[in-house]
Amino acid sequence: MNLYDSLPDAAGTIFGAEAVGSFAYSLLTVDVPTASWIPALEIARDKLGCTYFDWLSAVDEPGTGFRICAHVVSLENHRVRRLLLRTTVPHSAPSLPSAVSIYAGAEWHERETFEMFGVVFTDHPNLVPLLLPENFEGHPLRKDFVLAARVAKAWPGAKEPGEAHDPDAPKRRQMLPPGVPDPNDWGPMKGQLPPAPARPARTPRAAGAAGAGAAGDRPVRAPREGAPVRRSRSVAEGSASQAAAAAPDPAAAPGPAAAPAEPGSGPAAAAARPPRRTRSASDGSASQAADAAGSAPEPPARPGARSTDAPWHDPKPAFDEPPAAPAEPATPAEPADPVGPAETDGKPATEPTEPTEPTEPTGGTA
Repeated sequence: MNLYDSLPDAAGTIFGAEAVGSFAYSLLTVDVPTASWIPALEIARDKLGCTYFDWLSAVDEPGTGFRICAHVVSLENHRVRRLLLRTTVPHSAPSLPSAVSIYAGAEWHERETFEMFGVVFTDHPNLVPLLLPENFEGHPLRKDFVLAARVAKAWPGAKEPGEAHDPDAPKRRQMLPPGVPDPNDWGPMKGQLPPAPARPARTPRAAGAAGAGAAGDRPVRAPREGAPVRRSRSVAEGSASQAAAAAPDPAAAPGPAAAPAEPGSGPAAAAARPPRRTRSASDGSASQAADAAGSAPEPPARPGARSTDAPWHDPKPAFDEPPAAPAEPATPAEPADPVGPAETDGKPATEPTEPTEPTEPTGGTA
């Protein structure tokens, strides 16, 4: 079994007691102290089989330091196993032993890290700038590096849409990316630009200033001329029509000198309007109460709208002629006289007729 398969749990056993291993995003990471940087690289090459050197770089972590990262890979048995070794050096003394003696491919990567972040790799054979022009001052990938080009030329993200067409239009507060200083604090225009205008404070409304009491109170608006007065009663007190129907005020009756009331107003109009319901949900509705007392008939049902193109809206009988009415039940017949036909005053009730063919008895009289 390869030691790589025991990571990250065995990171303290393989790389030392202070090593911390983790596995995230399909990448195995081991953090070691600065003193164990070179021994950790040797263990990765000799014991874990990570003979392939991929890259080395740094990350500027404000308040923490420069985090140096080395990515190495194991290719044994045609299986790719990646390992990221990390250590942290302080901002005040960014120095670390060089890894060129272990991985020769780290030479150019350490030169780039020295040039961009200012981390010094001791024992490096040729620690000179690699990418930047001569006489360049500073380390561009540090987060405290001032981007001088953005002082002379405004950052594109600092302009809002439409500001380039109307330079005199009011602008919102511009956004500056990290590393871009205020042109009035740094650069050729230092101290020559007027201060940025501050946004005016929001003033309270006139109505709020006039009607507001203590802090946090909502201002009371004055009613408009001719507008109806809004109700100030609670739900339990009911509406204005309920109050007028329940307790009419006799003193409010118009006298002989009173002005004529408008149509649709007054006690008569209030009495003509049905009172609003004051029952709760458990008492039922007005129609339910009327049905229970038997005092109010049901309103006639409204005929539904019929359509000529829908045959089910205009039903027709299946036959042209109405069906025959059912036959009435037959009444029991009186018993026949065994002697002969009934006589009335010595005469037969009916005259004899010619004999006919016998027929089947029916439910009628014999």
